[in-house]
Amino acid sequence: MGAFQELMAIRGVNPPKDEEVHITGSDPIYKTPFKLGETTAQVLAACGVAANDLWELKTGNRQKVSVSVEAAAGGLDEKNNSLAKDNNGQYQRIEGSESMKHMVRMTQPWETADKKWFLPHTNLKHLEERVLKVLECESTVESIQNAISKRNAQELEDSIANANACGGICNTEEEWLKHPQGSYLSSVPVVEIDRLFDSAKESLPDNNDMPLSGIRVLDLTRILAGPVCGLTLAELGADVLMVTAEKLPQVNEFVRDTSHGKRSCFLDLSKDEDASKLKELVKEADIIIDGYRPDRLAAYGFGVEDLAKLRPGLIHVSINCFGSGGPFGSRAGWDQVAQAVTGMCVKQGEAIGSNKPELTPVFACDYVCGRLGAFGAMLALKRRAENGGFYSIQVSLCQAAMLLQRQGYVNNFEDVLGKISEKTYEEYQVFENDTSYGDLKVLGPVLKLSETPCKWVRKTPKLGEHEAKW
Repeated sequence: MGAFQELMAIRGVNPPKDEEVHITGSDPIYKTPFKLGETTAQVLAACGVAANDLWELKTGNRQKVSVSVEAAAGGLDEKNNSLAKDNNGQYQRIEGSESMKHMVRMTQPWETADKKWFLPHTNLKHLEERVLKVLECESTVESIQNAISKRNAQELEDSIANANACGGICNTEEEWLKHPQGSYLSSVPVVEIDRLFDSAKESLPDNNDMPLSGIRVLDLTRILAGPVCGLTLAELGADVLMVTAEKLPQVNEFVRDTSHGKRSCFLDLSKDEDASKLKELVKEADIIIDGYRPDRLAAYGFGVEDLAKLRPGLIHVSINCFGSGGPFGSRAGWDQVAQAVTGMCVKQGEAIGSNKPELTPVFACDYVCGRLGAFGAMLALKRRAENGGFYSIQVSLCQAAMLLQRQGYVNNFEDVLGKISEKTYEEYQVFENDTSYGDLKVLGPVLKLSETPCKWVRKTPKLGEHEAKW
């Protein structure tokens, strides 16, 4: 079953007519066996259908949905498709931070003492420190490689998890599907939608500018899948307010590339006054995107039951690495960890002729996972309008990785450019002037709707630029 058909089965009503959805192009775009562009395009098309369901509730009409595979692939590589104007008036690629480059060098599969491969994740200073403490090594490639070479894979994975650090053994796909966590995820839908509590029906806002016009979204996420979920909803017209604390570490390039069309404010939930402000925001929200470690928000008084009391009819989108349950359900993780444990790294390494597991060229799990979260949120909005209810949406990086692997593979990727064409970039480019990042030229929304084109209705904000209010 293709990704689009799998998501339409979750949608669970009459499938859209053939002429409603049009996907053009094919993989490969990147030097990888995975159908990254096609899968992403199919997930975006499913988002278009879900948005169409809401549009039909509002207007009685449906729109044409179209997605370019090449453009969808380009959307997985925002950092290379974000340009800034230099002093000579020329647009140049924005160089990534040195800390990010260091993380990339460190966060790779390394061979263990028992001849397996283990990927430690060293993004964000506090998480890197936890990994280094377990490994008893320094923050260099040579030191981390040497330390891992002296440890057995399973013992190391357990020790990393016990330290609330992040990492994972590089399994094959077959090993993962037999693993208790992989087996659990295979038993549940790629997007889990559960009606947890009763509440009254809620009509969609009386605003027909775009499918999600008038819908309020609290985006309590960072780096990278959660912000992509919020970005997807913003492109369809939602009012998305990012909420983070000024003290929390960020990756600037990811903040820039996933903040288009949103507003951004600072709230520190460890402070009573700020927690009270968030509660007031929740009371008027439709969707909350939760990217914290599972159950972490509950410690601040924002667990699912707390949220339901504050806002009956809220839609809670949970985005994490390992999914809604299973033995790894409480563990934190990242795109690279999901690639490692599910078999993607092994497959990538074998396909490109490497003598070790390798990461794919782009963070596809993050982007696919974020789009899946938006898809689930829109399905829940329709169900709330028709039947009422407080809904829980569960998506994960590992489920996104497994969905990618279910699409099969391509072989003829050796000679591809590894990026989208200039023609496609120019078709989708968006110019944003006078942002806090300068004058930008970026790849714009990829999903196309025939009557209400996806767009960013607000200028890309500086982190914390706005007040904490609707």
